[in-house]
Amino acid sequence: MHDMIADSAKVLAAVDEAARTVRLSAARPGDRGVIVDVRAESHPGDHGVNVDELQRRLLEFGFVEGARIEVLHEGAIWRDPIAVRLDDMRIGLRRRDAEDVWILLDPQ
Repeated sequence: MHDMIADSAKVLAAVDEAARTVRLSAARPGDRGVIVDVRAESHPGDHGVNVDELQRRLLEFGFVEGARIEVLHEGAIWRDPIAVRLDDMRIGLRRRDAEDVWILLDPQ
């Protein structure tokens, strides 16, 4: 019986976590969370560089799994670019590049 309850709790936790995992490009100012994945795969021709180069650049900027992130601001025209606090740095990022960063939002 205890195993069934524990399994149910794990399933509910996984569902809640999946619901709170979003692309950084979909996050709004004030949203905070932790980076869970960086994979440059969306719109390979739209970035001006190939996906391997984009992923390398994101990682060099500090967009790595486990880093804390907060969306600070978004541009007035088409909400682009966005400004984020990444650990203790502030970085401006094009929204199309932010599509490749997945974050787990903090519970509200």
